[in-house]
Amino acid sequence: QLQASGGGLVQAGGSLRLSCAASGRTVTTYNMGWLRQAPGKEREFLAAIMGWSAGSTYYADSVKGRFTISRDNAKNTVYLQMNSLRPEDTAVYYCAANRRGSYQFASDYDYWGQGTLVTVSS
Repeated sequence: QLQASGGGLVQAGGSLRLSCAASGRTVTTYNMGWLRQAPGKEREFLAAIMGWSAGSTYYADSVKGRFTISRDNAKNTVYLQMNSLRPEDTAVYYCAANRRGSYQFASDYDYWGQGTLVTVSS
């Protein structure tokens, strides 16, 4: 089970940190991703951190340099630090997991958290 939290209302230019706590799964053995879905739009890949010892990270161009994905192995939790937020970042944010080699599409993921709403006001 994946439990996403940390969403809320923030002004443009502000920051939020989202958390994804895993139970029943060890985050280090899965590729973990963050995706978001804005009203009327498809679910969009944001960032991924590869499982096992690799820990490589990947980002969508739209968030590169503003968002950072990280993993706390002891807490079995993955984070998404979001800085310089913009109104267009408003969406429901999801964490997800897979054990495949791909990570860039929603269809690549097998396990999903429930989503947490981020609203960025202008």
